[in-house]
Amino acid sequence: MHVLEALDSRFSCRAFRPDPVPEETVRAILGAAARAPSGGNLQPWHVHALSGAPLARLVAAVRAKMADLPRGEPGEYAVYPPELKEPYAARRFKAGEDLYATIGVTRDDKAARGRQFRRNFELFGAPVGLFVYLDRTMGPPQWADCGMFLQSVMLAARAHGLHTCAQEAWAQWHSLVGAHLAPPAEHMLFCAIALGHMDETALINTLRTERAPVDAFTRFAGF
Repeated sequence: MHVLEALDSRFSCRAFRPDPVPEETVRAILGAAARAPSGGNLQPWHVHALSGAPLARLVAAVRAKMADLPRGEPGEYAVYPPELKEPYAARRFKAGEDLYATIGVTRDDKAARGRQFRRNFELFGAPVGLFVYLDRTMGPPQWADCGMFLQSVMLAARAHGLHTCAQEAWAQWHSLVGAHLAPPAEHMLFCAIALGHMDETALINTLRTERAPVDAFTRFAGF
């Protein structure tokens, strides 16, 4: 698959088929993504790849905890700034509205929205979950490096005919996930990536969020 095709076809898949993904495929994806650039070649990412029974146990543990903590644990980092200004607030709002519109859920249907939110912690049915950690001593440059690694994982997945969803929401269960994965204490959970085969029949997978045109975020000079 051409890299431009991979970029264009990548999206946040929120419904997967249960078809298993072989370990060798996951290894190939991660091996390709490891070529992502990082300042000083630090390669600051650490990944736990789960499938089968270990993933099922983790999902079941989160499901059991959600009865008492429906929004999860207090996060170790803020996913969004506390006062999200424009145009970012409007973009986030529209993305949410467009998402729920695909499945016919209105803003005032709190029960249905809650059910869809909880699907995050089932990895939307994906057979593979990649849990990505960063060393706590790392700073913003290394977080940016990790972002390039994540994008590389998602593009490499497309080359194998697979889809993904990067989920910062999993950071809300960092303690519970840590109890299952036993990462070193100096590692902090950044996000998870759901990985698998897209469910082509799911209406939620028809969403393609809008992107600003190049001239909206770029100034050209000297061309």
